[in-house]
Amino acid sequence: MAHTWISMYLPPDINPAQASIAYGCRALPKLNEELQSEDLQTRQKALMALCDLMHDPEHVYVAIDIGCLESLRALLRDTNHMVRIKTTEVLSIMATHTVGRDGFLRDGIVTALSLLLNDPQPACRENLHLAFQHLAQVPSGAKGIVDSGLIPSLVRKLHREEESIQEILLDTLAACLQEDATEALNSRVVPFLKDKLLSPNDNIRCKAARTLIAVSIPLEGKKQMCRHDVIPILVHLLRDPVEEVRANVAGALMYATVTTEGKYAALDADAIHSLLGLLISSLQKARLNAVKALTMLAEAPEGRRVLKAHVHAFRVLEVGDPSKTVQRAAQVAIRVIEWKP
Repeated sequence: MAHTWISMYLPPDINPAQASIAYGCRALPKLNEELQSEDLQTRQKALMALCDLMHDPEHVYVAIDIGCLESLRALLRDTNHMVRIKTTEVLSIMATHTVGRDGFLRDGIVTALSLLLNDPQPACRENLHLAFQHLAQVPSGAKGIVDSGLIPSLVRKLHREEESIQEILLDTLAACLQEDATEALNSRVVPFLKDKLLSPNDNIRCKAARTLIAVSIPLEGKKQMCRHDVIPILVHLLRDPVEEVRANVAGALMYATVTTEGKYAALDADAIHSLLGLLISSLQKARLNAVKALTMLAEAPEGRRVLKAHVHAFRVLEVGDPSKTVQRAAQVAIRVIEWKP
């Protein structure tokens, strides 16, 4: 005779740590109500469910429309660390979508997130930096971060945060400083980045060099790179084993050598021969940056004198490089090298 056994375990597709999602259009309004609940477990479960739903941009649009950002902003001040961690995770996922980034800028989420820059939980800080990183990938988002006055705080975090967070932070700064590097330059960003160029971590060296490209675009950035002796370190890194590092370093030198002081600092460090080695790199941006940096150095008589013996290398790029941009840059370099007063 058959017997009925009632299992003591939950069905395999039930997650006890996640709130049950209501059907259809009622799902997000119900979760928004639960985010405002006095019960800690209810808030935590609602956040777990939102982490799954926010991967869909349509759900992000609805969530913003019904006021979820207001609820999430309030939860950033929650005393429970798990609530803060999951709230920042939800926001970092929302920031991967255009509608989410627009909502951040409109509803002041950037400033609210900045209050957690010193949160004791590393996971919470990592999530908020991921949100800033995603936001900074579009010009309006980068400008929003700059306008919020956060750049000095982000710069100071460069030597305090864990390495995994430093990598994210460098991505954010690289994008934001292209909008405006003034506050960063006033916050000693060049010495901090100089220190990161010496890091044993390949990703940090690569991203520090990329951030220096943005730093060296304004004249004050070029002056500070000379003042803090960054150029000799960049020249040394042209022999780095990581090709992406070499490409970004050549880009930083391309801007830093616009000034006369920068040109002679690079020439004194014997940058020409290391840059010539990048002309055969497999990376297009490495070849392009190297050609442009060498063009800058050819504007100095000493540089032109050395490069005249290597014109053939530029002619090879002029006719044989697969990139039209590199070909045009090589043409300009040849004209500069062969120029006669």
